[in-house]
Amino acid sequence: MHRPRAAEARFAEELAVLRPDLVARYAAELPGARAAVLSRLWRGLTHEPLPWVAAREAGREGLTLRLSDGRRLRGPHPDPFATAAQVTVVRLDEVVHDDPACLMTALGVPHGADFAVELADSVASLALSRAGRPPGPEEWPVRDWEWEQRVVDGHPYHPNCRSRPGFSVAEQLAYGPEHRPLVRLGLVPVPAGECLVTGAWPAEMRDGERLLLPVHPWQAEHVLKRTVSHGLDAHPLMSLRTLALAGGGPHVKTALSARLTSSVRDISVYSIGMSAILSEFAETLAERMDGLLQFTRTLGAVTADSPDLAAVVRESPQVYGGRVLPVAALATTELPRSPAWLAEFARLALTVGLRLLELGVALEAHGQNLLVVLSESGAPLGLVYRDLADIRVSPARLARHGIAVPALSGRIVTDDVTTLRRKLFGSLVAGALAATAGSEAALRGALETAVRELPRTPDLAALLEQPLPAKALTLMRLSPGTPGDQWTELPNPLL
Repeated sequence: MHRPRAAEARFAEELAVLRPDLVARYAAELPGARAAVLSRLWRGLTHEPLPWVAAREAGREGLTLRLSDGRRLRGPHPDPFATAAQVTVVRLDEVVHDDPACLMTALGVPHGADFAVELADSVASLALSRAGRPPGPEEWPVRDWEWEQRVVDGHPYHPNCRSRPGFSVAEQLAYGPEHRPLVRLGLVPVPAGECLVTGAWPAEMRDGERLLLPVHPWQAEHVLKRTVSHGLDAHPLMSLRTLALAGGGPHVKTALSARLTSSVRDISVYSIGMSAILSEFAETLAERMDGLLQFTRTLGAVTADSPDLAAVVRESPQVYGGRVLPVAALATTELPRSPAWLAEFARLALTVGLRLLELGVALEAHGQNLLVVLSESGAPLGLVYRDLADIRVSPARLARHGIAVPALSGRIVTDDVTTLRRKLFGSLVAGALAATAGSEAALRGALETAVRELPRTPDLAALLEQPLPAKALTLMRLSPGTPGDQWTELPNPLL
């Protein structure tokens, strides 16, 4: 057995003990999972500035990557905005590869061995996620967390779409939202005087002079190394570390010091310190959006002076209506299949995103952070945005529009136009809208219709006339010594 396939075998062995009813379905899902991850990897190889790719040559039968060591890697012409698996095999010189982890091992590039392990885990985890899908059509969800748990495949473009290193099969079944578990959050008591608190920490999470910090059970076992006997039942959301409290009420974002897709998901002391300021600032912004955009309020945030022991409590998006769902969940409905609906949704999203950018705020409006409010007939009425930790704020633009500049500091604050546009266009257009459309042709049609009614601002001109920025997700995993985001340019469907 080629070593990368060891992850698939390990998952099968664990599953045979834990859920023997899923073993056959898991095995049946493996080829599709390999193709899904290979398609995402091929997208990165063909569009990102990888230093060992010397040239890309398009031909009648596909695309050839000429590597710096003289080898040739051949595959189909890629659609950078496609969400369905397009690639089942690629050819490295004369060797055919259908497994992304085996391909990355064969390429032998710097840091490729570690990335291959992540790819193998992504394939196995994706097959497990798909194996657990309920058969047949599902009813329209009633509760917010039900929408989140319908998103099975994870990130639409990241090769590590389902990579969860450090999670056993038992832990994936117990904590992964697509497996629809009920998770018991621990409550760790910490003296209030030892904590940084912003906002109003809920009374039900207090015990006299101590604050009770919700802790994810994986974090308690693997990072904090402690047993927590009492806590709160909750439903995991798309991000896995954020959960909706059972019985309704707010959402709880927990520290989870595991690498999911690209990043270790802890909660920085910096983000706790900024949370209340950002939440109050967001209410000011919402007043200028004519009811088209709302922000989920941060009710309270606390850290015991450690990114490993921190939590954020914020209101549920359902306070803004019963039919509110993450944009990533739209693909589980019939709505995006209508070109007219897709164009109307694109017009709404671009109106909101560009208006806010003009005012001085760039949202990280990907399919997880951005939610859409639907009418009873399914028409897009407005948007809801959650998790302000990664937005960018331009003091110069705010001042130009007479908006008081909040007392922010650090990475959130920038007047750099490229940084602001990358943040919005990379997440909204190359992310949320592209993934909802599912192909370059569908995205082009929606954008062409949507932009006709938008005010002609310099930001819109950049969107219409320049290549589309997107995070270089593969390059980032192959550059562990380079901090922060790295970027690439995708062909602009509007050009």
